[in-house]
Amino acid sequence: MTEVETRRKQLVLSLLKTPQSIKCANHLKSIHVILLRTGLHHSSFAVGNFVSCCANLGLMHYAAQLFDQMPEPNSFVWNTLIRGFQQNHQPKNAMDLFDRMRIEPVNPDCFTYPFVVRSCTELMEHLRGVCIHGLLFKVGLELDTFIGTSLIEFYGSFGDTKAARRVFDEMPTKDKVAWTVMLSSCVNKATDLTETRKMFDRMPGKDLVVWNIIIFQYIKAGEIQNAKLLFNIAPVKDLLMYNTLLGGYARHGEVDTMLDFFHNMPMKDLVSWNTTISGLVRNNQINKAMNHFHQMQNQNIHPNEITLVTLLSACAQVGALDTGRWLHSYINRNKYLSNLVVHTSLLDMYSKCGDLKSAQQVFDKMPNPDVVAWNAMIMGFSMNGESKTTLQLFTRMKTENVRPNEITILGVLCACVHAGFVDQGRKLFTSMDQELGIKPKIEHYGCMVDLLGKSGLLNEAYSLIKSMPMDPHVGAWGALLGACKLHKNVELAETAMAQINNLENEDGGYLTIMSNIYANAKRWDDVCRVRDLMKEKGIGKLRGCSSIEVNGVIYEFGAGEKVHERVEEIYAMIGEISGGLGVVGHVGRRSEVFYDVEDEEKDEVLMYHSEKMAVAFGLIAMEKGSVIRVVKNLRICGDCHDVMKVISEMYEREIVVRDRSRFHHFKNGCCSCGDYW
Repeated sequence: MTEVETRRKQLVLSLLKTPQSIKCANHLKSIHVILLRTGLHHSSFAVGNFVSCCANLGLMHYAAQLFDQMPEPNSFVWNTLIRGFQQNHQPKNAMDLFDRMRIEPVNPDCFTYPFVVRSCTELMEHLRGVCIHGLLFKVGLELDTFIGTSLIEFYGSFGDTKAARRVFDEMPTKDKVAWTVMLSSCVNKATDLTETRKMFDRMPGKDLVVWNIIIFQYIKAGEIQNAKLLFNIAPVKDLLMYNTLLGGYARHGEVDTMLDFFHNMPMKDLVSWNTTISGLVRNNQINKAMNHFHQMQNQNIHPNEITLVTLLSACAQVGALDTGRWLHSYINRNKYLSNLVVHTSLLDMYSKCGDLKSAQQVFDKMPNPDVVAWNAMIMGFSMNGESKTTLQLFTRMKTENVRPNEITILGVLCACVHAGFVDQGRKLFTSMDQELGIKPKIEHYGCMVDLLGKSGLLNEAYSLIKSMPMDPHVGAWGALLGACKLHKNVELAETAMAQINNLENEDGGYLTIMSNIYANAKRWDDVCRVRDLMKEKGIGKLRGCSSIEVNGVIYEFGAGEKVHERVEEIYAMIGEISGGLGVVGHVGRRSEVFYDVEDEEKDEVLMYHSEKMAVAFGLIAMEKGSVIRVVKNLRICGDCHDVMKVISEMYEREIVVRDRSRFHHFKNGCCSCGDYW
């Protein structure tokens, strides 16, 4: 061998000892050439290290080819290839190689089995893993620390903490990794944290990873105080630990505590800001969420897609169109629209704020909208009452070879409900399985019950519920109950209510509807009986509230509340509206007040519904001619619907009201729903 070849050989061997220094496939191929020229391709040491390099680059096919060319690879090469397959998430290849190894003269050893057991874990092959454990007893390797740790992880992944604990207790030597894996196994199984805590307290030399595991588990179980106590006594705290506890406060609605904790954190990263903003959004504190977003920018923390999607969903939630438009301009300036999730969230925001024109513009600029984007568009047009356009979008979606899914069908069925398209709805429902390969789910049945019921086909709706292949859910019976209220069918309503009670439903809304049905029928004794039942169950009627955005700030109103700073002006405007209603001959729908009181009292109650309060504020606080957008958490009542039509004509203002099921666009004395909702 020449001096040059000797130097090449030494260089290659030194490179193979540090696999991280080999950065690409071409570099690896050059080394392979030198191995062939110098005869090192027969060296188990060289080939074993070469296989490690292949594994680092994900080139296991290449490694396997070189391995197959070796006449007698030793255990080091076998083990390195098995480890490479397992670490590259090719557990089946690792197990096939292990089976080959067992019939070769080279026996598996303590460096083989940890990766074999992990492959069984990844393949979720419980029986095979148990057999491997039995084999370890035969060869006397079951007490090895590394193998034992793999077995603990294996049993833990199947929730068998008893077997994991048995392996752990039998191990003569337990290192920090074994303790951590055992603790993680307890955590994955435990609903009661008692055993996990005992294990944690026994563990010597607890590091940050372990502290974070136990604190997160307490938070996951909703035991925030215990998590806080552990946080306080942790010897060292890293940013992950701070973020974990912050996330606990956010998840469980402790907003004030979350904000105090956040502002006192010694260090913060993007995760901290996103967690706080998300916690505020989850608790409907949209103004504070936007303030924190601006603070975040002032501190040169750049948002990511999670930040923007969270804020866009918040705007969609409360109908904050002005804020949503500002976010759109921010997204444009910072070139986030290449992200499909942000793009979809943006069009969803516009749809849920009732601005379909902007939603359509965003959608049309998407290069390749996926099914999620199509669904957002279909749902948007559906809830805005644009039922014909929804059906056209559905047809176009199929033409462009985007496969509809269950959510798509739900959106189209909802469009049929809003417009009373019974024939189209029936046709789509019956074709789901045959033409689209989508089996109707309980939500689709509920939608069909709603469609038939609202159209007055109560008996057909009832028959559909009885023919459902699964047990009917509260939603289906609730849809029938709502239809019975609309069409004043007390007898069938009582049948539906009995089924809802059998399902042990705790939603007071259905009992309220039943009470209203009795009130409309002047059955006041039954009204009292239902309301007594609600008190007995501790169920209250959901508080009706409406929100409106004015100059980027969200304001919320409850019925008849006097907490707003401009309450006197609002009440004066309601008085003005009331006078105008009298001039045009409007008579309030007193049937919407479900109490046996005088007509004058009913009229007063009706005039101070939350959506009327919000619109009155919009009239005094917003520029003349601007669109008034209101979001209500309940269904808009018939009287408010009538009044909104009159106001839109009286004040020449477009009013958009989003209730819990759909949009109503009031303009020039008419509503987009055509009085069908």
